[in-house]
Formats: sequence, C-alpha cells, structure tokens
Amino acid sequence: MLVARGLTKEYLSGTQRLTVLRDVSFEVPAGAFVSIVGPSGSGKTTLLGLLAGLDTPSSGTVSLDGEDFGRLDEDARARLRGEKVGFVFQSFQLIPTLTALENVQVPLELAGRVPVREAAARARDLLARVGLGDRTHHFPQQLSGGEQQRVALARAFVNDPKILFADEPTGNLDGATGERIVELLQALNRERGCTIVLVTHDVTLAARTQRTIRLKDGVMVEDVHHTPA
Repeated sequence: MLVARGLTKEYLSGTQRLTVLRDVSFEVPAGAFVSIVGPSGSGKTTLLGLLAGLDTPSSGTVSLDGEDFGRLDEDARARLRGEKVGFVFQSFQLIPTLTALENVQVPLELAGRVPVREAAARARDLLARVGLGDRTHHFPQQLSGGEQQRVALARAFVNDPKILFADEPTGNLDGATGERIVELLQALNRERGCTIVLVTHDVTLAARTQRTIRLKDGVMVEDVHHTPA
C-alpha cells in the first residue's frame, strides 16, 4: 500500500542546511496498523506529511497504492489524496461554520461522486458509528475536544479511504476519550480493512498497533512488529 525509499527532507535556515529527515525507507502492506514514534523534533510529523503527499521530499520517493507521488503534479496528487487518503489532524481542522454532519459530508461533496442524499446518509451513519448520532446538528464550538476529534475521524473515513494518516490523534484528549479514539481506529481498521499510519509520542498507544517505527534525530532507528495489546 505504501512504499518509502530513501526519504530525506532538508530546509534552509539562513545559510545553514537543516536535515529534518534522513534516508528513511520502509514498506506498509495493505490493512496494516502502524505507529511512528519518537521524541519531539525527531521528524515524525514531517514524515507523515511526505507519506500522505502533503509535502515533497528533498530526495527519495513515496508510492501510494502503486502510484509514485514524485511523478504526479499537484492536481494529480490532490486527486489521489481525495480518492484514497484520509487524514486526521491533531488540531481537528473542522470548519467552524458547518455542523458536524456538514463537516463529515465535505469530502464527499468535493469529490462530487455521491448524490447529496446519499452523502448525508453516509455521514450520518459514520457519526452514529463514532457515538455522535445525537450531535449531528451541533457546530464545532458546541462540541468537546473528544467529540470534535470523533467528527474529524468520521470525516476521514467518509470516502472509504484505502489509507488513513493520523497526527497525534489522542494528543489533545484526556485518557478516557483517547482510549475511545484508539478503539475506534482499531475497529475501523479491522472492519473496513483500512491501512492506518499514525504518529504519536505515546508508547502505550503505539503498543496497540501492529508495528512501531521509531525515529530519532530524523533517522529511523527501529522497526518492530508486535502483537498489539
């Protein structure tokens, strides 16, 4: 599903060249549930952005479901993301003027492949799936942090993506709410066969995944397959 080869990302800071990520390579098969861990500044979020095609590497390649991002222009990358990728941001990124239902419908409306009535029904079903069936007409400011994250999760899954990327999906949540989000990710991975790659600083959360990739100072230092707790 996902192949990274020799990923390096550098930035210019004044006259200095800063290497955030250096020669990272790995493959993720379809249906896997993978965590990327490491201390702050280790390159986790940078790597996630490259894997999702939100940013381009200084060198190296990323292929998603057989398509090389480096061979696509920005419009083609956007189409590929729209068709096959879901993304959950740590800061939720909900549209404040839209209700929970409308926020979840947005990807379907942008894709334009689903009739409005079907889009609403699919969004309503997913909100019920994440425990928000009675909050469909609430605006983001009327929802708790955990509820907003669940809306973001429903939105990420509404297009039935082949792969979901999540950046610190429990980072802003209390323990109980974070646990519910993890259980939802596990259930959606298991039931829908969606490949999930998440970034976290939480080793307890990482232990719930099938595989953990560890970064340190921009270098991949560990790649461990394990039975999730």
